[in-house]
Amino acid sequence: MSVIAPLIAIVILGLGIWFVGQPLRSKVAEQDDLHDEGRIADLEAARDAKYRQIRDLEMDYRTGKLSEEEWRSIDRELRGEAVEVLHELDQLVPPEQGAPAEPELPEPPSASPTPDPR
Repeated sequence: MSVIAPLIAIVILGLGIWFVGQPLRSKVAEQDDLHDEGRIADLEAARDAKYRQIRDLEMDYRTGKLSEEEWRSIDRELRGEAVEVLHELDQLVPPEQGAPAEPELPEPPSASPTPDPR
């Protein structure tokens, strides 16, 4: 009987501490989730911006504003940056979790820019 009473007291004390600390643990978890959600939103915005930059660059090349050498250099750099953003995004939200499908990167044009018909 003398051993059981302290064990019961320790179990009750442990349960009390666990019960009182539960709200604190859930707030920390919620803050981590909010931080991740903010980071995901930032990465999605960066991804969309890179896609826009790649499309704009392709348009500049097709309209003759850029030489093929300039276009290839900048395109390679932008696509590399886009891939880095996508890798970071995949680390936070694996594709298996039902993340929305990302739009595909535009394919680089294979032919030289079309001359202006004017």
